[in-house]
Amino acid sequence: MQDILLISTADWDNPFWTNKQHMAALFNKRGYRVLYLDSLGLRRPTFHKRDLKRIAKRLVKALPTVHEVRPNLWRISPLVLPFHSISIVRSFDAALLRAQVKYYLARIGMPRPLIWTYNPVIVELCSKIPNSGIVYHCVDDLGASPRIDHNTIQNAEENLGTIAQLCFATSPVLYERMATLFPRVIYEPNVCDQAFFETARLKPAEPAELSAIPHPRLLFVGALSEYKINYDLMESIARDMPEQHWILIGPEGEGQPDSRRPPVGSNIHMLGPRTYGHLPYYMAHCEMAVLPIARNNYTDAMFPMKFFEFLAAGLPVICTRIPALKEFESLYFPCDTPEDFQTAITAVLNGARRDQEEIDAACHHHSWEARFTRMEKILEEVFPQTIRNETSYA
Repeated sequence: MQDILLISTADWDNPFWTNKQHMAALFNKRGYRVLYLDSLGLRRPTFHKRDLKRIAKRLVKALPTVHEVRPNLWRISPLVLPFHSISIVRSFDAALLRAQVKYYLARIGMPRPLIWTYNPVIVELCSKIPNSGIVYHCVDDLGASPRIDHNTIQNAEENLGTIAQLCFATSPVLYERMATLFPRVIYEPNVCDQAFFETARLKPAEPAELSAIPHPRLLFVGALSEYKINYDLMESIARDMPEQHWILIGPEGEGQPDSRRPPVGSNIHMLGPRTYGHLPYYMAHCEMAVLPIARNNYTDAMFPMKFFEFLAAGLPVICTRIPALKEFESLYFPCDTPEDFQTAITAVLNGARRDQEEIDAACHHHSWEARFTRMEKILEEVFPQTIRNETSYA
């Protein structure tokens, strides 16, 4: 069994799974042993209660022990200081983290793991830990995120490119940038669990909290933070189309605790976070998915995690036109202005649809399992002595 040290930018128990947890689970499912390293806190903390609670939780968890969350999948929460823009802090963190990770690796018997990282600010760790290869999975423009130092990320990615053998990037913008830094870069967009989200097409029972909300319903699922969502656009559409009811599912201020709140209106319904396993129940009882994405450096490099999930669920998708979705414009309704959104919403309510066979084929190609298979083939090419063909696929 090949060993994987997966260095994440999200805690394993974060209820809103993204690439980090899904990839760890897929490696594990395919027969790899995985040591999952929780987020090291790239973003500068605030005095917001969410940040203070997270710091307290990390202090409690930062003990010399590993937690086997699944057979052959361990999770650790090392203690570091989240002020990566300060050189002396980076040096202190590097020494502290190196000691902790070496201890954990020894505890579970991983002498030379393949390092799969989402965090570029670990170059010294990667260079000092015996490993069988280094892969950077670049899924966000971290340097454009709120309260993350741009220069620190830029320098870290440049340095990581000198020691890593491979990089996977989830958007064309990220691919173009990483191609100048890493010896080999592969473009693979974000994907979906096609079979799971297709259950929405079977019309499972309507959640009770939706029953009092009139149709038609415009669904948004995701982080409700103003660096990701254009609240002014959402408010404008809600005001001009009062008969259309917005269903907003997701955490407020995720990644941006000081974000302004979503707009308020009689046709805007804030439901808060809902578990991943229940999302198809909500998708099944809405007329369309609407993604009013803010335009900035972060979102220009972003591939929306929910894009293929909405499509797999059978929902027409109306979304701000962004670079990552250019090649998929035949699958959804791209919009630039409030007027475009209103026109698209009206068209969908009048029966406008994209070709379902093309959508299903795209969702199949861009599923977790299909992407992992393609990635593993690349790993076998780049690390032929490390990724064994006899790995169990149970």
